[in-house]
Amino acid sequence: MPAAGEGTAEIRLRPPRNTLNERVVAWWRVQWLLMTAVPVVPLVVLGALIEPARFWLLLPAAVLTAAGGGAAVLLPLWWFRTHRWEVTEDAVYVRTGFFRQEWRIAPMSRIQTVDTVRGPLEQLFRLATVTVTTASSKGAVRIEGLDHEIAAELAERLTRITRDTPGDAT
Repeated sequence: MPAAGEGTAEIRLRPPRNTLNERVVAWWRVQWLLMTAVPVVPLVVLGALIEPARFWLLLPAAVLTAAGGGAAVLLPLWWFRTHRWEVTEDAVYVRTGFFRQEWRIAPMSRIQTVDTVRGPLEQLFRLATVTVTTASSKGAVRIEGLDHEIAAELAERLTRITRDTPGDAT
């Protein structure tokens, strides 16, 4: 059995190098605006139809519109600055969050599947999400907001690397 530090590769934690595609900001904004519209549209319609309750329906609609619009402008920019990802020969690294940062590291030897997903809005913005599934109880590692061509190349690369990486015996 090797002594401590002998024969083992040391992995150093450092911020992942890659940013998401800049189109992800618009994608997140549209998602946020659609989520805001879900409660606002019925409130506005009911406010237009029910005159005695108009004020009590349109007031929350206006508040939700202002809050949702502000969040749609600011949050995606903030998220874009904090989300990072990187793939090395040893692992997939993803960092998300600002106040509560989360680092997810999936060693290549633990990867079970690699999926690429493109929902309707992602297709509109030419983006994709790569999901790396491991046996972790925390769930899959997701890299959202990648250019769809980069996502396809990344999925191919991860598949090739994991195929050539021996499984972990532990």
